[in-house]
Amino acid sequence: MSSVYNFCAGPAMLPVDVMKKAQSEFLNFADTGSSVMELSHRSKEFVAVAEKAEANLRNLMAIPENYKVLFCHGGGRGQFSAIALNLLGETKKADYIVTGAWSKSAAEEASHYGNINAVNVIDNSDGTQRVKPSNEWPISQDAAYVHYCPNETVDGIEIFQVPDTGDVPLVADMSSTILSREFDVSKFGLIYAGAQKNIGPSGLTLVIVREDLLGKAHIDTPSIMNYQVLAKNGSMYNTPPTYAWYLAGLVFEWLLAKGGVSAIAEINAEKAQLLYDYIDQSDFYQNSIVPENRSLMNVPFWLNNDEFSADFLAQAQTQGLTALKGHRMVGGMRASIYNAMPIEGVQALVDFMKKFAAGTK
Repeated sequence: MSSVYNFCAGPAMLPVDVMKKAQSEFLNFADTGSSVMELSHRSKEFVAVAEKAEANLRNLMAIPENYKVLFCHGGGRGQFSAIALNLLGETKKADYIVTGAWSKSAAEEASHYGNINAVNVIDNSDGTQRVKPSNEWPISQDAAYVHYCPNETVDGIEIFQVPDTGDVPLVADMSSTILSREFDVSKFGLIYAGAQKNIGPSGLTLVIVREDLLGKAHIDTPSIMNYQVLAKNGSMYNTPPTYAWYLAGLVFEWLLAKGGVSAIAEINAEKAQLLYDYIDQSDFYQNSIVPENRSLMNVPFWLNNDEFSADFLAQAQTQGLTALKGHRMVGGMRASIYNAMPIEGVQALVDFMKKFAAGTK
């Protein structure tokens, strides 16, 4: 294989070992003579795939028995609606903590279904960006739930301390941070995550929901979005995204072979520190997020002279460093360094950044 390092925020690169395994089984899975994508989702071969994937995920995240794991359609944006429809209940009121583009979008979508209190907790008064401590967040005691995004993919902002919301269920969009570091699942009422960053390919979304939150869906909730219906049907109320589910299972196996979430978290911290340390000592690149809120998964940075940005991207591409352009909302550059990105890829990026900066002087 060529040494191309894909820094795309999603769909993101998958582990090479996973891709090779999928390739070897592509035409003939488990001696069936068919690809896994051609098998019935109710066949014994695919049911075994599904059950193993859930068991391994429960192992990786230490998911308690009183939580259901759902493998869903619709991506994270689909869950923006599904969460409100399932959890708002009679109060029709929820708090949304806004720290960036995705939590803002989640609040806007939920506002179609109830009274949403969107609270911006970003402090940029001194020219840097920081998240206000969670004990300063104005949580409504009568809210049906509190929603937040531990890692903002667009903005590169991460919240490392799980907020204490008391008896109000905590809902987390973990699309870009799930499986990157350890979380105590019991502190959450619901966790959801689009697969296309740390789980597998796009088309699959995980929902981990505490059982006592089931059965509260609004009467108008589509059955395919009703968590209780999905739970009763083993995520197979209709045909699920079977190949994405299979690939997610391979990623879970890969993670377990690496030593689990705690082991990959150490590698992720090392990768992020390597990149941030270089940016901080450079007079050519900059990142304005305070260290305690810097994302381990998505590292945005800007050239101090934007006129070099297009050339930076073009030259990076020739060096096998792809998908580094920042999100259109914020500009600049963004290096997404999810679990599958090896530290060699981050080192290659830093080496290129050094050479590029030196060549402009």
